[in-house]
Amino acid sequence: MKATQRLHELGQSIWLDNLTRDLLTGGRLKRYIDELSVSGLTSNPTIFEQAIRGSASYDASIRTKLREGKSGDALFYELAIEDIGAAADLFGPIHARTCGVDGFVSLEVSPLLADDAQATVAVARQLYTHAGRQNVLIKIPGTTQGLVAIEEAIFAGIPVNVTLLFSREQYVAAALAYLRGIERRIAAGRTPDVASVASLFVSRWDVAVSARVPERLRNRLGIAIGQRAYKAYAQQLASARYQRLLNAGARAQRLLMASTGTKDPNASDVLYVKSLAAPLTVNTMPEATLNAFADHGEIGPVLSADGGDCEDVIAQFQSAGVDVDAVAAKLQLEGAQSFVNSWKAVLAQIASKGSVLAEAS
Repeated sequence: MKATQRLHELGQSIWLDNLTRDLLTGGRLKRYIDELSVSGLTSNPTIFEQAIRGSASYDASIRTKLREGKSGDALFYELAIEDIGAAADLFGPIHARTCGVDGFVSLEVSPLLADDAQATVAVARQLYTHAGRQNVLIKIPGTTQGLVAIEEAIFAGIPVNVTLLFSREQYVAAALAYLRGIERRIAAGRTPDVASVASLFVSRWDVAVSARVPERLRNRLGIAIGQRAYKAYAQQLASARYQRLLNAGARAQRLLMASTGTKDPNASDVLYVKSLAAPLTVNTMPEATLNAFADHGEIGPVLSADGGDCEDVIAQFQSAGVDVDAVAAKLQLEGAQSFVNSWKAVLAQIASKGSVLAEAS
């Protein structure tokens, strides 16, 4: 039995952190679903930018949409939704079989709207409606400004992938925004079963502090942060407030371990998958990590609801001069700017490809 199947049977969903047209049309995604227990995926503008730049698969769609007068954000969304829709259809049977718990794909709202909650919700609604599939999650960053949009989107019945979470505190803030949205739905007489995941970015912690800590602490902080967030997640699920909502028909907003590709070439290429296994959670993996785990992965001890040794490990980093709260804030700020840069890059790539195609026609 492959390690991916063992992880799936343990109760952690495996999502692919990649989406390209070639992945869809070449049958690779279908094979991952059938053979590697992949049950969902996430996407982002960087992935789309690289796919459009490195492939002719999008050329026909770009030509057509340019003739229709599409450009900028609108053209990108059209291209992305074509891929998102095709992927959602592949995961549709999983979504149906799990009664709407699994089988999701994610599409990101423009990060240029991050400071405008009302505009973010409006675009999230448009994207979800346009995609036309129940198993589409709309990605909204869990920044201070984004929390308002998350609550409003959940209240509006839009499934949300809360992205850009780096700490226990940021995760809890996102979980509370989700709960408020569900509570408002119940108070308004609406159904409370709106799907959501909260995505904690893991490996970037170890990249951020690698030059500042002794060798014995290398590649340990991201896992400790994951353990700490999982403890908070378990506490949320066990709280009377959460259980009242579950009893009313709400769903758990699952904790998702994101950014689980190993960045350090000297570390195990499945480090964050092996170390962050737990039921009722998700691990979203880059394609190389997925294949590596299927080939030679193993599952370590399941995450403990008490956080294991995370506080002792984090204390060692603090003794080494790492201000964990400051790093979390910096990572979220840098992540938000990276999203903006990626968004601008994909729009520039589409415009450049469009110009080349127009000259060639």
